[in-house]
Amino acid sequence: MTLFGTDGVRGEAGKKVSAINTMRLAMATGIYFKQFAKTNKILVGKDTRRSGYMIENALVSGLTAVGFDVIQIGPMPTPAIAFLTENMRCDAGIMISASHNPYYDNGIKFFDSEGNKLNREEEEKIETIYRNEESLEAAQVTGKEIGKSKRIDDVIGRYIVHIKNSFPKSLTLAGMRIVIDCANGAGYIVGPTILQELGAEVVVIGDEPDGFNINEGCGAMYPENLAKVVLDKRADLGIALDGDADRLVLVDEKGEVVDGDKLMAVLAVYMKEQGTLRGDGMVATVMSNQGMEEYLASYGLKLYRSAVGDKNVVKLMQEKGINFGGEQSGHIIFSDYAKTGDGISSALQALAYLVTTGQKASEAFNPYESYPQMLVNLLVEEKRPFEEIDGLENLKMEIESKGIRHLFRYSGTENKVRLLLEGKDAKVLEEMMEKSVAFFKGVLI
Repeated sequence: MTLFGTDGVRGEAGKKVSAINTMRLAMATGIYFKQFAKTNKILVGKDTRRSGYMIENALVSGLTAVGFDVIQIGPMPTPAIAFLTENMRCDAGIMISASHNPYYDNGIKFFDSEGNKLNREEEEKIETIYRNEESLEAAQVTGKEIGKSKRIDDVIGRYIVHIKNSFPKSLTLAGMRIVIDCANGAGYIVGPTILQELGAEVVVIGDEPDGFNINEGCGAMYPENLAKVVLDKRADLGIALDGDADRLVLVDEKGEVVDGDKLMAVLAVYMKEQGTLRGDGMVATVMSNQGMEEYLASYGLKLYRSAVGDKNVVKLMQEKGINFGGEQSGHIIFSDYAKTGDGISSALQALAYLVTTGQKASEAFNPYESYPQMLVNLLVEEKRPFEEIDGLENLKMEIESKGIRHLFRYSGTENKVRLLLEGKDAKVLEEMMEKSVAFFKGVLI
């Protein structure tokens, strides 16, 4: 079984992400990063899951066993780990989180010394070491070479200052009422603190983590509760983070969830108008709506599409010399401020736009009509390579002949196939989705 998925290692805590597997992975990671080591320090943070204690201690054991010193900073957002790894001159950073997954899952994300997520080639090298018993045995050190660990609890201030600096100093949030749902996750302290320090009246929900309620009926995956509070409190905006605070979902003053593509499109145009957009457009994924592409084109901007996953977005941004991109699902990257998706920083850019234009969120973030889309997830018994499935190419050709855009892909973390269809005619779209679902059920289930 492949160890790494689309975003690090993720699975059920105690099984795939067990103490034994984690310690082996930590040793393999330490062995890999030893060749680049300058400070001999690795930073470790986590979200609020109970299993984080087990995984954190296993990581510390594995890393110190191969001679690394470990800095533990406790619950912090994933983008904070990316920032602090570079800021504190560490050789690598590790975040313990399964992002938006339920509490019983957990995961491990890795960053290099510059705060970048590892690419597939680097992950494969670590996985090769992980599976080599002789390499793990030979790399263990003794005596004074064994590493040490220490916990630092005051680094949160560095990240808060960093994120506040991404908000224009000429603006203030005074007079705005904002509801923030922290998903009982890693952003439950940082998020509200930043908004309050910038002058907003803040209503906070999802800020009572107990180790098991992370993402449970709250946060970016469940914005319905946030919408109710926004309406009840007559707020100007609702902000929903996910468990590790690298994802953003907004709710406007009418209690409507803001479409992720529309949010990014508006911010891209705003950046162009402000003269802060580098390159000739922005990067999104193959999941983004055709309506977004046409809207950007009307402003002379190009949409570049990457594979799903925020690190794929970042890679294409770097290749194209672009400083803005993201995913429809809420991972938004302003590379001038963060190396990965940052829900809090992205929310501040959206708020800066609202303050600057004086618009209500329902007007500001609804600039065009999206093409109808349908997305269906199917549980499958095995992930057979698409090129081995008879009849699939014929199905794709039929879909395309109807003027419909298609995307079929397997989940990187679950035994699921994801089917996305998009087109102008909703009825034809529905018919072709029914046909696609029947086809995949026939060959994979």
